[in-house]
Amino acid sequence: MTSRLMLTALCLLLGMQAARAQDVPGIEICTVEKTMERRTSCLQSNVDFLMKTITKLGQDQRLKLDAAQRQIETLNANVAALQKTVDDLKAAQAAKPAAKEAPASKDNAK
Repeated sequence: MTSRLMLTALCLLLGMQAARAQDVPGIEICTVEKTMERRTSCLQSNVDFLMKTITKLGQDQRLKLDAAQRQIETLNANVAALQKTVDDLKAAQAAKPAAKEAPASKDNAK
């Protein structure tokens, strides 16, 4: 029974090693290739990987910029609304003393 467990564990470890050895997209060192065809293929693989990465990063940045632009527009609208409120409050505050002075001047005229 223990030999089976050890054999199973060994197979799992070997299987993980084989999984790690699979070709993973990324930058490869092409100078180790001996033939020109393999070196060219390696370089093309690197170029393809870099182009896909650049495209993906460009799309991500474009989405972030669009979201930031929408947020800026919303904040600008909020600032404009708040500025209008402040202007209205200042106008109302300026009108209150004028309204209080008007009855006082009528009393003096009598």
